[in-house]
Amino acid sequence: MSKLKTMFFCRNCGAESSKWIGRCPSCGEWNTYIEEAVEKKSAQQPVFESAERSRPHKLEEISDANYQRIDTLNGELNRVLGGGIVPGSLVLLGGEPGIGKSTLALQVALQLKGQTVMYVSGEESLQQIKMRADRVSNGSSDCLFLNETSLENIFLHCKEYKPALLFIDSIQTISTQSIDSSAGSVSQIRECTAALLKFAKTTHTSIFLIGHITKDGILAGPKILEHIVDAVLQFEGDHNHVYRILRSLKNRFGSTSETGIFEMRGNGLREVTNPSEMLITTNEEGLSGIGIGATIDGIRPFLIEVQALVSSAVYGTPQRSCTGFDGRRLNMLLAVLEKRAGFKLSAKDVFLNIAGGLKVDDPAIDLAVIAAIMSSNIDTAIHHQYCFSGEVGLSGEIRPAGRVEQRIQEAQKSGFTKIFVAGANRKGIDIANMSIQVVFVNKVEQLFKALFGRNTEG
Repeated sequence: MSKLKTMFFCRNCGAESSKWIGRCPSCGEWNTYIEEAVEKKSAQQPVFESAERSRPHKLEEISDANYQRIDTLNGELNRVLGGGIVPGSLVLLGGEPGIGKSTLALQVALQLKGQTVMYVSGEESLQQIKMRADRVSNGSSDCLFLNETSLENIFLHCKEYKPALLFIDSIQTISTQSIDSSAGSVSQIRECTAALLKFAKTTHTSIFLIGHITKDGILAGPKILEHIVDAVLQFEGDHNHVYRILRSLKNRFGSTSETGIFEMRGNGLREVTNPSEMLITTNEEGLSGIGIGATIDGIRPFLIEVQALVSSAVYGTPQRSCTGFDGRRLNMLLAVLEKRAGFKLSAKDVFLNIAGGLKVDDPAIDLAVIAAIMSSNIDTAIHHQYCFSGEVGLSGEIRPAGRVEQRIQEAQKSGFTKIFVAGANRKGIDIANMSIQVVFVNKVEQLFKALFGRNTEG
């Protein structure tokens, strides 16, 4: 019998050492080394082989006939992937528990027709998968389902059925016999992912891996997991809201600026083709403290609703609370309003919320934030067909937003009649053919006068 051997692995980068180290010499992180039992068994014959012997090729000798993208029949997922699934690609899908990773993978697996699809689950039984499939799909499907955690057995089934698309839920539950350690350990994740990558490239099988994330919001396992795969997709959203955002953190076959938006329903995830209509409340009653901002997430413009509430501080220290927006930036904007526009907000509570549970880091949303705060402070509503796009500087000036024409066109398409932008955007905008009125403002006090028809006041 082989002697049991233990090694120490870095949870961040996967580096290994024969003894415990306080600081990893590879990635520089502290206290990331964990001990794992490792027993290298005798190498077994691989269950898959390359179609031809590996040799160097000239560029003109390489054929791209086998790399026609596979349509997932899901427009938002196709957008994030860059137009569809590339044959032989390895895609990692991560996100918080219950966010919709398995639901999205199952919906895609059930929708594909004319392709052999295999869905492997190491977390759910076949009966549990069927219950979930009946909920998200109305018709029959040719997808094959397998409950398995052994990588070698998965390869044997793939050799028999030759799927074009393979889903594995999740990579933390898969283990290989070549390493004597528990599933989900650093060494198991690294070896299984490397074997799946080789399988994908030699057989041109597209593989989707579903991965867990840690409490810090990063993908569980070694950092090398993200380096091995071709694409890393991250599911984001709030469990208390119905909207989910799919982002591409890495994509070797497309742009990392694309985002997909979904709505979680009882029968699964639904694509949101026009997020502006979904994220804006159709309210014509004229409520104060609401401003509509034109933002861009990646390369996709849409409109979001900014809600603000300003009230007298009941306790000694005024409260500053925001949801979906950077709290430090909110404090900066409040200081600008007090210093440059004369608003006395130091003794008032300020609450800010981005409707829909979204998190926004676009600086061009500043104009909508200060407009909502102004509106709530004087308890006067902003017209429901006005929107804003511009960054606010420390001196109170309105700075131009990037790709402002796309923002204006999105506001025009959504039926808004007036949009406020920075005066510096005047040169790069052709307003002759626009049906929406574009108002140029240079200072915060000019915005207040244009909205409420009077000078700023405390």
